[in-house]
Amino acid sequence: MLNILKKYFLILLICASAAIAVEQGGIEIAGFDKITAIDPNLTGEGVSIGLVCRSDTYSDNFPRNDYRPDVKHKCLKDGKIKFFDDQFEQAGISQHSTKIASILVGVDVNAFYPEIGNFSYRSASPEAQLNVYEFWHFITENVFTGVLPKDDLLTMSLGSSCESWWSRGIDVMAERYGLLVVAAIGNGTDAYDLSLYPAAGANVLAVGVADSNNSLAEINAPLAEHSTAGPTHDGRCKPDVVAGGNCIIANNDVNEPYKASGDYSSFAAPVVTGLASILIQKAKSEPNLAIAASGFSGNCVMKSILMTSAVKLPGWHKGFADANDDFEYPLDFKQGAGMVDGLGAYNLLVAGMQKEGQVGQSGWDLERIEAQSVVEKIYRFQTNEEGVFAATVVWNRSYQQKYPFNLNIDSWNDLQLTLRKIDADGNVILIDYSDSPIDNVEHIYKNLEANTVYELAVSNSSTGQSKAETTYAISWQMK
Repeated sequence: MLNILKKYFLILLICASAAIAVEQGGIEIAGFDKITAIDPNLTGEGVSIGLVCRSDTYSDNFPRNDYRPDVKHKCLKDGKIKFFDDQFEQAGISQHSTKIASILVGVDVNAFYPEIGNFSYRSASPEAQLNVYEFWHFITENVFTGVLPKDDLLTMSLGSSCESWWSRGIDVMAERYGLLVVAAIGNGTDAYDLSLYPAAGANVLAVGVADSNNSLAEINAPLAEHSTAGPTHDGRCKPDVVAGGNCIIANNDVNEPYKASGDYSSFAAPVVTGLASILIQKAKSEPNLAIAASGFSGNCVMKSILMTSAVKLPGWHKGFADANDDFEYPLDFKQGAGMVDGLGAYNLLVAGMQKEGQVGQSGWDLERIEAQSVVEKIYRFQTNEEGVFAATVVWNRSYQQKYPFNLNIDSWNDLQLTLRKIDADGNVILIDYSDSPIDNVEHIYKNLEANTVYELAVSNSSTGQSKAETTYAISWQMK
């Protein structure tokens, strides 16, 4: 009888844990629990996240300094959080920032939410250092001056519908320092039609929000009403990825300390930021992965890995919704490359850097290609079983290094990604290609045959637009 009771109690614990893992929403949907099951040490420790926040109120266009997350909230009071602002007046609390910070670094082992009861609240990267910057302080002290913040990655759940010198300056920062910048794309046509900058910037990882149907366990393709869809005003594909944004978040109400956030890209972006932070922690911990977290185009590696490993939600389709994929559009205008998959991204990262030539079915590389060169960089692999294959090439667009940070046309580069099959007779057969004339991303997603040799080729576009040597990141994965 005692053994039966023990077994029953164990089943209850497992069921309760499973329910909590699902019902905390976007964080668990992204697969954080699957990663920590493999490596419990991946908590964001040793990683610094820069969070840029707007003040909630302005007086005569001057920020009132109420940009800070509430560090007195139970889930933030023990967090590693620092603040950076101009200190013109006493700092105030922002509910928006509090919610974002709770997704990034919140911890509360005695949390309560009515639909769950008592549970242990755990954020995406609870041990990460969170440096919180007031927006205009960051723009003047870091973007305008070109000074790199002492952070491993940067996240912004704010934006403007118009490109400006400061948004281009953030693209410059990503290019110059290899800094991964994650930003929310916007909250769809219910809020505003156009993709928001800096997310719409060429070198920024733009995040949209998948639809939850008001559930903390369900996930569906993004809706244009709630998640801004591309193309950008100049025709580029955005967002780059989507994530579940409906999470349990800190709430500035002592009677209701936690609530569901709803489907907003402001909360999908920190989910992706948290995922990137633990991937950066993993990369920094192993010498053979370290370049993925380095200042030398490390942002391109991480961006490529997150996009290649993403899961396609129903309706995914390149470019406009017609019968065929559009080869000049690398991504879906609503989903980008798809919904982030934490375990898939982790597995792709640890597959390791593999140089051109014979490679495994999954891996990544950071390489250079000379301007006007007709030589291809070829990655050849053999499949074991049939399956879905994805590959992404990412490179930074070049901008002038000083205000107003205009696009550097003299360093324009344009790459092409091609997938070919080698048949038993040695014949080379074109399977797919991606060749956007304006995006600095190329993406392929295709079903592959078993026991077959394929090759990925990175080259300058046949349009002949490349004017400078290009450093690119490529990743590929059989699923």
